[in-house]
Amino acid sequence: MSDPTEATGPTEATRVTESTESTESAEEIGTTGAAGAAGTGAGDGGRGRRVRVVLVDDHRMFRTGVQAEIGRTEETGVEVVGEAADVDQAVTVITATRPEVVLLDVHLPGGGGVEVLRRCAGLTGDAEQPVRFLALSVSDAAEDVIGVIRGGARGYVTKTITGTDLVDSIFRVQEGDAVFSPRLAGFVLDAFASTDAPPVDEDLDRLTQREREVLRLIARGYAYKEIARQLYISVKTVESHVSAVLRKLQLSNRHELTRWATARRLV
Repeated sequence: MSDPTEATGPTEATRVTESTESTESAEEIGTTGAAGAAGTGAGDGGRGRRVRVVLVDDHRMFRTGVQAEIGRTEETGVEVVGEAADVDQAVTVITATRPEVVLLDVHLPGGGGVEVLRRCAGLTGDAEQPVRFLALSVSDAAEDVIGVIRGGARGYVTKTITGTDLVDSIFRVQEGDAVFSPRLAGFVLDAFASTDAPPVDEDLDRLTQREREVLRLIARGYAYKEIARQLYISVKTVESHVSAVLRKLQLSNRHELTRWATARRLV
């Protein structure tokens, strides 16, 4: 069985602009619903409201789960019009479909959610048809939250959110509100209240985004199997990331790693 973290090939993103008669499977990148104007279609789902959404996440299983949870348009009012698994695919699909809201993972191949925001800045600033971004991530780290909000996202919720609350958050972002999971709003308030740039941690900067995710979960006491389930990766991949983190930080074991992370308030 292939590792579910593997991104779908870049050529699939281009399918969003091909014939609507395409018979792509649900796991392929591209549009997954009609790309017409918002509010069209039968029924009165979502209390008469409609919103067109693109899902951006490098975990195919997670995208499928979100689609199943919120994509029942007649019930939720949410129409999922496209999916993407990395930065280039995201920019292609978002540009082609012009959704009202993008659910954006923070950690993506190709530069992360911040890079998607940078390359789509012209769409977020469109006065007539703005594309608004809602970050949806497993990470609740302050630097991740602050980074995407500074990049232009309208909100940030974690993947522990319920389907009902996620639908509500999507509609609030569509209407221009700022939405945050509990506790995360404080990071943003603190960051924008300060005029000082955050200090650079050279040790932390040596780690990749995925290694930072594993580091935080290890420091919180998660077992390897639990981390694998949380991040949709294999136990062997978790072990490889832990070994890389220990080597880069010159630490000997997970207990030292936990102390290191706690001292930097990463837990």
